[in-house]
Amino acid sequence: MAVSAELVKQLREKTGAGMMDCKKALEETGGDFEKAVEFLRKKGAAVAAKRAERIANEGLIVTRVSQDGKTAAIVEVNCETDFVARSETFIELTNKIADLIFENNFQNLDELVNAKVNGLTVTDLVNEAVGKIGEKIQVSRFRKVNIDNGTIVDYIHPGSKLGVLVIFEFNKNVPDDFKKFARDIAMQVAAMRPVTVSREEVDKSLIDKEVEIYKTQARNEGKPEQVLEKIAQGKLEKFYQEICLLEQPFVKDGSKTVGELIKSYNDSNSTDLRVKEFIRFHLADENK
Repeated sequence: MAVSAELVKQLREKTGAGMMDCKKALEETGGDFEKAVEFLRKKGAAVAAKRAERIANEGLIVTRVSQDGKTAAIVEVNCETDFVARSETFIELTNKIADLIFENNFQNLDELVNAKVNGLTVTDLVNEAVGKIGEKIQVSRFRKVNIDNGTIVDYIHPGSKLGVLVIFEFNKNVPDDFKKFARDIAMQVAAMRPVTVSREEVDKSLIDKEVEIYKTQARNEGKPEQVLEKIAQGKLEKFYQEICLLEQPFVKDGSKTVGELIKSYNDSNSTDLRVKEFIRFHLADENK
């Protein structure tokens, strides 16, 4: 049957699908607008299923922080190419998902992808976007955090491929310049990739593994058995300086550690702030 250009235009405006796809959908459904919408959704789901095994290492990291700094969310949504990641359709989808996470308390990805936005699940929205774009799209991970006594600061590195949330805890009022100071700490997390806030949080099995590696290296270099433990402990200190935020040299002033920087800030401002936790998402990290 002949399909009017106006109906095609309306379908395109509603779904965002290509002109020819809209025309075909209307032709296949005898001009029934709602059936045509469903036709396009099914097409998106079919494309998504077809591309399920494809690798999606591009995408965006997006954050949300409440005005009072007490609640924040971060999400990673992936696609196959950077070109698509910069597209209006993908950006709009990612922002919708970030808003949904921020406004709700999902416990896992299953709850998120089955949640509804204007009558459609997140899976439906993703499939619609896949139908328009033709690439695999997936929500890889997200976190939502809250703090009662303190504040949360975010940092998104230019390009939105790396994002950080840092949760600061304090009971005393902080000065007006705190946000600038907090942003420096967030940029430290982004740049230096710490694993934990302090050495006390490092998993004991990881420490034991490192010590054994250091001892084996020293033994292979011909060092006597009685000094292996001392050598290993010396190297372990350097290990802590690499992976523990508070022990890392500050990126803007390598003469002091982040822990020393925070102590100096507290001493100067009569504050008691500490870093409770940080969350660092980098596109396609192996530790998802």
